Amino acid sequence: MDYLVEAKRVFDIEIDALSRMRDSLDSSFEQILKQVTECKGKVIVTGVGKSGHVGRKIASTLASLGTPSFFMHPDEALHGDLGMVSNADVVIVISYSGESDEILRMLPAIKHIGATIIAVTGRRESTLSKEADYIQLIPNLEEACYMGLAPTSSTTVQLVYGDSLAVTASAIYGFKDADFGRLHPAGALGKKTILRVKDLMATGEKNAVVSHHSALKDAILELSKKGLGIVTIVDDTGRMLGVITEGDLRRQLERGADIYSLSVDDVMSSSPAYIKKDKMAVEALNEMKKKNISSMPVVEMGLSIGTIRLQDIIGIGIV
Repeated sequence: MDYLVEAKRVFDIEIDALSRMRDSLDSSFEQILKQVTECKGKVIVTGVGKSGHVGRKIASTLASLGTPSFFMHPDEALHGDLGMVSNADVVIVISYSGESDEILRMLPAIKHIGATIIAVTGRRESTLSKEADYIQLIPNLEEACYMGLAPTSSTTVQLVYGDSLAVTASAIYGFKDADFGRLHPAGALGKKTILRVKDLMATGEKNAVVSHHSALKDAILELSKKGLGIVTIVDDTGRMLGVITEGDLRRQLERGADIYSLSVDDVMSSSPAYIKKDKMAVEALNEMKKKNISSMPVVEMGLSIGTIRLQDIIGIGIV
């Protein structure tokens, strides 16, 4: 066997299956989409075997994109999980044959509860189809397994169908990146869309600040103590006048300056880049990268209120 040819054959068969499924979508999809987006309860996805694994992913994707959803295993449903189903819910049942025993045992109870049943199946004449309120028919497909037995093309089609349902529903909701971030606070994208400068900046005793009356040596001590790579120079009211960075000190030393005789006014940069606390952390990251700096003061109404560092933003997973 030429294994590369075999692998490409699998791709070809499954691509063809997806194309056929795409081309078969009609008003049934629109009716099912309406049920999902107008559901007053939850969207519950169920299935067994490979379809069950696909169902878990579909439920997860729906939830990620704004549709309250979870997966329910048919066996667990018959042992108490049906208590999570209400008559306001939509139950998406995935079964290519439409005759899986576990599915058929569960259907009468769901119908008694009064939930809307959506069948995603390959057989219109199946028992599942007859019991469902809405049917999404999957075309008769060739499984990519060389024996034609293992669910391959059919489960790929189920998976992509679920993605299309979830993505299209999210578009109807007007789901934005900020909404996605709210539901994914631990992920990089979530952090980009949620975390603001104020969430990461050093403030209070952790911030490096000295008065404009100070000697340069005081700024050096503050730099060393706080470890921010920058110290903000302020007037008597706390208004930012400038900054001194580790780079500024290094340049003074390279010139042979007597740093113990200098004041902060002699060294500070009086027009530094700064950012406001309510800006997104990713904006601060981009600004620091653009200006090739590693720290930046946070200023509100001219007053120094904190410092944000490049490494703190990168350290939490925003890149």
